[in-house]
Amino acid sequence: MPRLDELRVQIFADGADLPGIVEMGRRPYIKGFTTNPTLMRKAGVLDYRAFAKDVLAAVPSRPISFEVFADEFQEMERQAREIATWGECVFVKIPVTDTRGESAAPLIRRLASDGIQLNVTALLTLEQVETVSAALGDGAPSFISVFAGRLADTGRDPLPLLARALEVMRNAPRQQLIWASPREVLNILQADAVGCHVITVTNDLLQKLPLVGKDPLQFSLETVRMFHDDAKKAGYTL
Repeated sequence: MPRLDELRVQIFADGADLPGIVEMGRRPYIKGFTTNPTLMRKAGVLDYRAFAKDVLAAVPSRPISFEVFADEFQEMERQAREIATWGECVFVKIPVTDTRGESAAPLIRRLASDGIQLNVTALLTLEQVETVSAALGDGAPSFISVFAGRLADTGRDPLPLLARALEVMRNAPRQQLIWASPREVLNILQADAVGCHVITVTNDLLQKLPLVGKDPLQFSLETVRMFHDDAKKAGYTL
């Protein structure tokens, strides 16, 4: 089993809690950051622009993605072009479609050809990867986020899709594949093994990283002790 410092996959912290982002920014193995409107809403963010500026001040030198939130492509484009001005390390998240299912490929093509760094998000099929990769072309550096965890939630193994996505992207060196929405620490090792460039990891999973490589027998003993201690603290009797 590889150590964390031996992994090829880059770990990006996924969240919108500013203190958590600052904490993760102190960890050298965190190579970038991602956010989205859902995470920002859960974190109580009220002012999108002010939050983004605070984040960029806290972690100024690593890639970070901020997502557009419009549903009309014209307004998406306006928002994307503004977000792109916020910093050199900023990547603009564009959803793969609008809420009606219409492909964002034409918008992606325009923005990429104009040198805007993109993170195209919410992909779950190989056809979407093919369309998005073609739209990105040889434009600015970009990410393609395949929501492997959500695909796994449907009972499908995401690994074959990710492997085939990498094949699609093989001749596009400025594009990087993200394993998005992981469900467990094992996914980090799987992402590394399959060859993903990046995996986005939420703070709750990041807290479990010290468990990587832990001796199973020791972990078993600690679990038994935990159950015993909690039973004693509860004062259970039979």
